[in-house]
Amino acid sequence: VRLDRYYYVLPDILPADLRDVPSLAIFKEDFFMDVTGLIALGMALAIGLSAIGSGIGQGIATAKATEAMARQPEIAGNLRVSMLIGQAVSETTGLYGLVIAILILFI
Repeated sequence: VRLDRYYYVLPDILPADLRDVPSLAIFKEDFFMDVTGLIALGMALAIGLSAIGSGIGQGIATAKATEAMARQPEIAGNLRVSMLIGQAVSETTGLYGLVIAILILFI
């Protein structure tokens, strides 16, 4: 058995004569596959959570602005501009999630 293909599990705790037992080790290829899966999971969480937060915030802002326009139609123009600026700021949260996901992928 070639032991250079293994990462050893708990090498400091084991006695010296048990450190070379292949059953106490994992393949390097398996380790890298696990890390790749964790990277994908981190990317999905970064994008998903930021998109959920951004979507909820934009939905609440739109609902409240629509209610305000229905109650006072004369301020609809100013309110619409303020709502769109607020939604643009809220959307940057989703974009930050995308940037973090790209950073997780490449770093």
